[in-house]
Amino acid sequence: MLDPSATVLPTPSLALCSEQEVTRLVHDFYARVRGEARLAPVFAARVDDWDAHLAQLVDFWSAMLRGTRRFSGAPMPKHMAMDELDRDLFDRWLALFRQTTAESGNLPMQRLADDVATRIADTFWRRFQMLRWPQLPVAGVMPAGTPRLD
Repeated sequence: MLDPSATVLPTPSLALCSEQEVTRLVHDFYARVRGEARLAPVFAARVDDWDAHLAQLVDFWSAMLRGTRRFSGAPMPKHMAMDELDRDLFDRWLALFRQTTAESGNLPMQRLADDVATRIADTFWRRFQMLRWPQLPVAGVMPAGTPRLD
């Protein structure tokens, strides 16, 4: 029998993790990003003030993991304007993120953070594909007019 706690994701809450855990996650992760051969130049070209950027990312992840409401921003348009994005960059970002969450020592936080990060990467990548190549079908989306098999 499956353990229900293994299939149900934790919900964002103040009890899930501390602000210090969120801050450590963000700072450790982006230290890795800044050292990764393909990701580092993408960020270096756009982030002038790392302290301000990291503070905004801590607010974002605090909202996602703890349910705080400090984050304000619109990350989608900024990411969609980046012509150099490709699936490999998203995969590298996710791999580094998962490596960092795995080292957090907080399994519930890791599970929720990994789920959120995966959904973000998938959403951004699909939106990027739709904007860049609207004539191509997006993985997981059936083209209009495709007959249903059910």
